[in-house]
Amino acid sequence: MRRPKIKLTLIERKGDHGCHRGHKAGDSFDFDTERGQLCPMAMHVAFPYVDILRYGGNIPGQPEGTAVFCCPDADTINVFKAEIISEE
Repeated sequence: MRRPKIKLTLIERKGDHGCHRGHKAGDSFDFDTERGQLCPMAMHVAFPYVDILRYGGNIPGQPEGTAVFCCPDADTINVFKAEIISEE
């Protein structure tokens, strides 16, 4: 069985400062091929959510196949969505 593809998208910024990596709302990354472009702090938080989604789990209170999480930088709180991308 092949692992599903995961897309990470920056959906909102809540801090007073811009992202130190230059990420902006709407930026998307393929987890398998583009994760090196994503801020390491955000990627550190993303890993457990990606594993949960890839291996059949769900995040309580969130739509199936998605997980919303925040970057840990208190100056610029970037909100990301991880989602399973169906291969058709």
